[in-house]
Amino acid sequence: MTRRNIMIALGALVAGALAVVYAERDTDATRRISAEMAGDVTITGAAPSASQAGNPKVLYDFNALPDPVKRTLRQIAGAAESGDIEAMRPVLESNELKPMVTTSFVDDPIAFWKKASADGKGRDVLAAMLNVLSTGYVRVGQGKDEIYVWPYFAETDLAKLTPAQEVELYRIVPPQLALPMKRSGKYSYYRLGVSPTGVWQYFLQ
Repeated sequence: MTRRNIMIALGALVAGALAVVYAERDTDATRRISAEMAGDVTITGAAPSASQAGNPKVLYDFNALPDPVKRTLRQIAGAAESGDIEAMRPVLESNELKPMVTTSFVDDPIAFWKKASADGKGRDVLAAMLNVLSTGYVRVGQGKDEIYVWPYFAETDLAKLTPAQEVELYRIVPPQLALPMKRSGKYSYYRLGVSPTGVWQYFLQ
């Protein structure tokens, strides 16, 4: 799948969410997504491949995801695109359980994200959500333990990345953080997991 198709697929998810939740808002993001879907924006290059031994298969086709997963992604992306982290609260409340945002239980993820954010409003956290969702994903585990994980770097040996994958890593992780990760081979930035039933399991570093 080409990167153009990847971005169009994610754009369709975000655009669908915005159409429902923010139908009357004409934002730059929705105009950009519309342009991509209409073919007015050219995005070239092929999606990086993770075919190295020991790495899980990287997937880019958002339309191949189970419908409950796509529905959850639309909700997350729509709230994140709004720029208001409080818009994420209905998404959290509609989830079967509060997603993990750190290694210990947090009763109010919104308050946690605000406190952890650079601006105190959580906007960089929302940006991180959209950034990780713009990459490929992997499906790991089986049965009740199966989960879809973004970005695929969370389940990939970073010491074995191709040049194209390194570029994709730099798109979501600042270089000063990415370089130590590459040396250790382990990803330690934001990751997001959703179960096949659409339950948002976690978004944490």
